Amino acid sequence: MSTADESRLLGQRAMPDSVVVARNLSTRYLAIATEAALGVLILPFNIAHLGTSAYGLWVLAASVTAYFSVLDMGYSGALVKFVAQYRTRRDVRALNEILSTLFFVFVLAALVMYGAAGVLALFVDRVFHLTPDQTRTAQIVLLIVTLNVAASTAFSVFGGVINGFQRYDLNNIVGSASSVVTAMVNVAVLLAGYDLIALVAAMTAVRVLTLWVYRANAYRVFPGLRISASLFRRSRLREVTGFSIHMAVIDWANKLNYSIDAIIIGAYLSASAVALWTVPQRLAEMLQRLTNQFNGVLFPVVVDSDAGQKLERLRALFVQGTRLSLVSVMPLAGAMVLLMDPLVHAWIGPKFAESVVVAQILICVVAIRVGSATATTVLKGAGQHRLLAFANAGAALANVALSLLWVRRYGLIGQAFGTLLPVAFTSIAILWPAACRRVGIGVGEAFRYAVWPTIWPLAAMAIVLIPLRDALPVRLYAVAIAGAAGALTYATAFLALAVKRDERQLYVAKVTELLRARRRIPAAA
Repeated sequence: MSTADESRLLGQRAMPDSVVVARNLSTRYLAIATEAALGVLILPFNIAHLGTSAYGLWVLAASVTAYFSVLDMGYSGALVKFVAQYRTRRDVRALNEILSTLFFVFVLAALVMYGAAGVLALFVDRVFHLTPDQTRTAQIVLLIVTLNVAASTAFSVFGGVINGFQRYDLNNIVGSASSVVTAMVNVAVLLAGYDLIALVAAMTAVRVLTLWVYRANAYRVFPGLRISASLFRRSRLREVTGFSIHMAVIDWANKLNYSIDAIIIGAYLSASAVALWTVPQRLAEMLQRLTNQFNGVLFPVVVDSDAGQKLERLRALFVQGTRLSLVSVMPLAGAMVLLMDPLVHAWIGPKFAESVVVAQILICVVAIRVGSATATTVLKGAGQHRLLAFANAGAALANVALSLLWVRRYGLIGQAFGTLLPVAFTSIAILWPAACRRVGIGVGEAFRYAVWPTIWPLAAMAIVLIPLRDALPVRLYAVAIAGAAGALTYATAFLALAVKRDERQLYVAKVTELLRARRRIPAAA
């Protein structure tokens, strides 16, 4: 096959790296901002129209189905690596063999998922603390929600094509549009007076239809894409499995760490308690998504530095990446912890006052996770993914054990501490020192350069926010004003006092470069 034919089939276009990064990150944050804004508006609307019990059932079903994705055995996480690898080698045949092989693996996984959901639906009243009236609704909602999860799994190869070809922006734009349409359908169904089952069915229909748009985008990005049973290869399956099994362990551990809570609460407390847990969980998830996009971009750079044995570069990536990760999360996390009481009261109402302390604990969990994300990225990209997998698995098991022990005695606060302690211990006592050893820097030195400059400006923020919090009315706009004032105080203290002049100039230069690259995107496209 000629070079021209390969380029035509691969759909390759020359584009500067800065433009690619700016395009993918900016559209990713557009998608996150869209979902966050809609979530802030839709959540209290749904609770008001459905009631805490029905809404809790919905969250419980979604939490259960989140675990079905472990049946893909880490192949979806590994797929992007192999798509990017063979695209770089310009091997269209290998690409189609891997995509065809994994397509049928994903279809099989989707069928197993739906079968598992059917079995669980039969015994849902024995697994969770439900009333007889809730059981029938929970069974139907579970089956409908699982349909979306199973369909998404079957279509995973198309998302892998888009991500492996570095066209995250296409999926980000489609995802933003889908979120808006889904929200509109959500509001319309509830205003029309329909119940939870009709609502979940309508929203699932929109999401399944969106998968076909993702499929069309994959063929647009990779014109030579061909999915066929004749291209299924056991050798390709073995090739991908060698990497995917470690990704699977990490994925399973993460789901136990961060998705098991609603299931435990539903089993030992009630569906209403699940709804009370949902508010802090949504806030924590939103903060996590807003502040941890940087490390996804950092991963291939870490891999390149490790492969080239560039230890100095790897060390600089670790220190600066940790600092930037913490700078992105600390002002938001600090403001949310200090303003959580007026935020919850203004957003949801006083009946969710029990969620305030739980939310503050979960925000601390997110701050630790984001702060240690660069250490995790270094370990995963520099050959120590096995340690990462075992550490995450240990934290997950400890989370389950502590949650089961404390949820019945201390309720939602016990559940939250059951998540915080294993995450904090694993991140601070295991992963952080291991990453320091890997890049050849002392733990104390790394803390002094990467962590301490991002922590002490929180004191300046607290000096401004605490009196301001008590002076402003309990309204969302007032919370937003106070949060902005706190974040500005943090940023001023960090840039003016916490970092050196040359580092400050470097940060400003990089932001300017990114903004300039972003403005060049329309012309490049």
